[in-house]
Amino acid sequence: MPLPSSLVWSGDHLQLLDQRCLPEQIHYLRLHQWRDVQQAITTMAVRGAPAIGIAAAWGVVLAARSGDDLEEALVALRGARPTAVNLGWALDRMQQAINNQIEADPVGLEAVAASIQADDRRLTQQLVDHGVGLLPPNCSVLHHCHTGAIATAGVGTALGVIAAAHARGVLMHAWLDETRPRLQGAALSAWELGCLGVPCTVIVDGASGLLMRLGQVDAVLVGCDRVAANGDVANKIGTYNLAIAARAHGVPFYVCAPSSSIDLNTPDGDGITIEEREGNEITTIRGLEVAAPGAQAWNPAFDITPAHLISGLVTEFGVLRSPFRPMLADLLRANHV
Repeated sequence: MPLPSSLVWSGDHLQLLDQRCLPEQIHYLRLHQWRDVQQAITTMAVRGAPAIGIAAAWGVVLAARSGDDLEEALVALRGARPTAVNLGWALDRMQQAINNQIEADPVGLEAVAASIQADDRRLTQQLVDHGVGLLPPNCSVLHHCHTGAIATAGVGTALGVIAAAHARGVLMHAWLDETRPRLQGAALSAWELGCLGVPCTVIVDGASGLLMRLGQVDAVLVGCDRVAANGDVANKIGTYNLAIAARAHGVPFYVCAPSSSIDLNTPDGDGITIEEREGNEITTIRGLEVAAPGAQAWNPAFDITPAHLISGLVTEFGVLRSPFRPMLADLLRANHV
């Protein structure tokens, strides 16, 4: 089954795949105002750092088409999800385009947003090609959260590597953390790999250590929302635990990080803002109360994985190894990113 596109620009509005409806239904939101895009980002109708950034870029286009205050739109969109740097990266490109114009030109801004989307299609394919080269023959890989095609404009990042490795006869099986509390692994990653015919098994997040102890994991592949200058990585909550377990069992731990996720202005993980979401995401599942009445919940959406636990950062330009700080700086400088 072919995968649906994550975002489609339709000339005067943005069609956005509503990931909240998956896997039961493929439904597109039709967004005509930038505030609609902001809400879609905040409520997680769109997920995946690359897709969030692209959606925000189209939000700026909608603001220009409506004659709205572009500065207000840029500030509000930037604050919709604070952890993912791709959001700020895309909006910086839109801001630069606005600054280069005498007056806001919707047609010119459409071209910039379309370029951001096209760049993502190209770079995700390049990243995937580098990632497949890391995997041994007949391997089984463990994945956390969701990093597939619908989280980008292209083939995905870490899940894209898994799909491509299977298509090329390298990967035999994928293990998928369910990824509480929003169950992106169970709902989105399992659905996407199922559409592509990739054998996969969903596990509870706490089972990953046992799975590694039993020798069932040859590598861990995850995505990221931000890479600090020293190589620390922000990703979905539970990634840090996974990296610790991988190190304890000698399993390589790879982070798929397009250059748009690299933030040299943040020295290390301590400088990354961690989004905290409503506790009812933990205490309820699809409206059903699963916690004791009155139970309090702490719900950070992301955590920080220290650079020393990361075996390699997979980018569209190649795989970076420790020490990451000079490697990251050289990578962006050499490729004019």
